[in-house]
Amino acid sequence: MRPDSPFVFFDVRTADAAGSKRFFAELLGWETRDALLTSGGAPWGGLTELAPGDDRTPQWLPYAPVSDVDAAAAKARELGGTLVRERTDLPFGSLVVVTDPGGAALVLFQAAPGLS
Repeated sequence: MRPDSPFVFFDVRTADAAGSKRFFAELLGWETRDALLTSGGAPWGGLTELAPGDDRTPQWLPYAPVSDVDAAAAKARELGGTLVRERTDLPFGSLVVVTDPGGAALVLFQAAPGLS
């Protein structure tokens, strides 16, 4: 097993948040606090329930750290990827969502200055 991960966060997008929370708690001992997945009290993922009628497929969405989210988004497009969510700026950082040429989604995440 790898002790380090190339990802900094995960979103679990599900059609049944309560069922997913119960499933992961019983299967792997993960705790949930509000909409955060935690292990040993440290948050490492979010759990989002898709709205009724939302046609997106339930999925795990990994966050990969980048030093420049705009440059990374441009490079993803150059390499045949698709930008599926424009840049979003949040208090803790900026992100875009891209898909690779095969359609798999990935969040490119740039932490806010002073955060890592």
